[in-house]
Amino acid sequence: MAKLHDATTVGRRGRRGPRVASNLSEINVVPLVDVMLVLLIIFMVTAPMMQQGYGVTLPESRQSQPMESTPISVSVAADFARTGVVRLGDEEVKLSLLAERVRQLLESRTDKNVYLRMDGTLTVQDEMGVLDLLKQGGVVNVGIATRPGGSGR
Repeated sequence: MAKLHDATTVGRRGRRGPRVASNLSEINVVPLVDVMLVLLIIFMVTAPMMQQGYGVTLPESRQSQPMESTPISVSVAADFARTGVVRLGDEEVKLSLLAERVRQLLESRTDKNVYLRMDGTLTVQDEMGVLDLLKQGGVVNVGIATRPGGSGR
């Protein structure tokens, strides 16, 4: 805020009227607000461009059928025997709740297929336990996801 000084302290020439002196310790906020608004507009314009992703041209096939929805995948990690937790898509689910959670996911879907991805170190008994729970949840077909090998044994 500007301060008024008495004219007697101004100088040699006598009385001139009140002099207005500015205080240098105060910051001028108007340019700061202008700069911040410009930065906000720049970020608002560029943010949607950063989420675009990669442009991919997929190959076409005359015989393939379009997928109605994204497939459901169940992933079983190597520590499954210790934790008893599987991943249903991006969600971690305890084994005791797997059948009910799969039933809820398949309720509104026409395809009742699930892809199972298991760690290679797990036993067949672990696989059968998960398969039984998937069947209890209403899964019709279970596809087992594998990695292509270089040479057969």
